[in-house]
Amino acid sequence: MAATPASGEQEEEVCLWSWGAGTEGQLATGTLEDQFLPQRITSLPAISHIACGGAHAIALTGDGKVWTWGRGTKGQLGHEEMNNCLKPRVVKLLESFFVSDVAAGWNHSGFVTDTGRLFMCGDGSFGQLGTGNNESHSSPIEISFSDATHVEQVACGMRHSIALVKDASSSGDLVYGFGAGRHGQIGKPATRSSYLPMVVPGLENCSIADVCANGDQSAALTSNGQLYTWGRGFGGSSGSHIPQLLTSPLRFSKVVLGWNHALLIADGDTYILGGDHHGMLASAPKSQQASSPSSDDSSAIPNLRKVPGLDGEKAICIAAGAEHSALVTEHGTVMTWGWGEHGQLGLGNSCDQTCPQALDISYNGPFASSQFRVYCGSGFTFLAKLPS
Repeated sequence: MAATPASGEQEEEVCLWSWGAGTEGQLATGTLEDQFLPQRITSLPAISHIACGGAHAIALTGDGKVWTWGRGTKGQLGHEEMNNCLKPRVVKLLESFFVSDVAAGWNHSGFVTDTGRLFMCGDGSFGQLGTGNNESHSSPIEISFSDATHVEQVACGMRHSIALVKDASSSGDLVYGFGAGRHGQIGKPATRSSYLPMVVPGLENCSIADVCANGDQSAALTSNGQLYTWGRGFGGSSGSHIPQLLTSPLRFSKVVLGWNHALLIADGDTYILGGDHHGMLASAPKSQQASSPSSDDSSAIPNLRKVPGLDGEKAICIAAGAEHSALVTEHGTVMTWGWGEHGQLGLGNSCDQTCPQALDISYNGPFASSQFRVYCGSGFTFLAKLPS
């Protein structure tokens, strides 16, 4: 819980909104309905981060506590049961730890402690929990690495997981993959599954700042702004189990993945990479687009271009769902586009959008745009005003 304010101080108001698919409780509204407009949520303490999965969400508070809600039928909520949960509940089995990072996949979850320990729960059918078997777990279970390993971060895709670790025996960072590997997303040649964490080749000498996963894709961002991707491949490009460097003069500072697209920030500009299913990619003038690859051209380079329609505003936060996108600009404008069937764009309808659309978020009071963060699940979205 947030600390109790001292006498004479006023506790900072918690501001959280959700919208989109809600039929499994993932919006934390206490109902099982889709919401086409942002709904104010008041059932959580002050949070520092949210991870959104297929139909569940995980909130991390500033004091290292974890809250989960939504679909729990595979045990992904960590509540020692396999039931949905309409309202956020604290994960009691992690209360003795300070959790520093969380991730949500389609039906599984990951938690990293400040001491470098990794816990997983949920669906293990494809080995995505890294336990050595395909069993599912309804409570967090610790994943074994070497004694010299310090886990820094975890990322969860559809049915696979990626872990960033610091290893005292290695000169650089190591990235591990486990779970479904048919498209190369765990860093192994096309294979059905790997039940134990295996080192992703080709990144051993890189300084990794961030890892992410979604769908059948994985990515790593280096500390000098280079992007490596592996897995299914974007926009008609062939997939690869070996991380592929995106050849570009740009130096990226942030990357997020959808199922078939990626959003990136470089020097304050927002770029998009991948296909155009459901209009999830912003349209661009033909002069800015590369020729569309034919269906049998597996060597085509993915199309990377700026996201139009931002009117010169720079993005400070980006998020990607299965097939929709969201961002917050430097002036605090929240914008969404892409697949809208369940209201996940927050525009009051179920229409797809091919260009960013500004949302009307009602909030009374002063704020700094840097306090706002947006998070996307498969077909739902959260917006949070973080403590200053």
